[in-house]
Amino acid sequence: MTRTLLATTVLAFGITGAVAEQTRELGSHEHGVGAFNIAMEGSEIAMELEAPGADIVGFEHPATSAEDRAAIDAAKATLSDPLALFVLPDDAGCTVSATDVHLLTEGEAHEEHGHDDHGHKDEHGHDAHAEAKDDHDHGHDHDHGHGEEHADEASHTEFHAEYRLTCANPDQVDQITFAYFSVFPNAEELEVQMVGASGSTGFEVTRQDPVIAVPGSS
Repeated sequence: MTRTLLATTVLAFGITGAVAEQTRELGSHEHGVGAFNIAMEGSEIAMELEAPGADIVGFEHPATSAEDRAAIDAAKATLSDPLALFVLPDDAGCTVSATDVHLLTEGEAHEEHGHDDHGHKDEHGHDAHAEAKDDHDHGHDHDHGHGEEHADEASHTEFHAEYRLTCANPDQVDQITFAYFSVFPNAEELEVQMVGASGSTGFEVTRQDPVIAVPGSS
């Protein structure tokens, strides 16, 4: 489920758009389970979070109502405060130096091109959107959709957040407490990959056991 972690050799330990482009297929995620990557080098810490929309706001369909949009905006605001979600020891003196939070929707690239690009215009040579609607009305299989159930399955959303922290006393980062689970009640597990001075380590952090020790910490 997790994807390639931020390399510790990335220039200035920065958060880049290239990381987002490597996101796994949205349809492959599992509700209740997210991915959290953390890389530590010197006084810098980079974090990445990927979580199904259902874990964060309780639904995965694209926002269609004012209530949906308000829930997504509130979630983005909450996700923009990483130290309230992934709690580090106070003695470490960590502050947030960069944050990027966005929502990815499966099929959004098609939506950017308008309805004409939704069907198979190249195959049929004319307005495929109209044909797709006609096929739907007659119960035919079509790549654009197979009715309401198929549309729901295809409309997966995923929150993606990237953070960069600077710590005055990085040697004091000996554990991480995942308050994330108390903030988002639908979240059950995070698959964690950590890279630091002691190498790469994997964890499964759960609601029942939300604290991990940082390998190699003093």
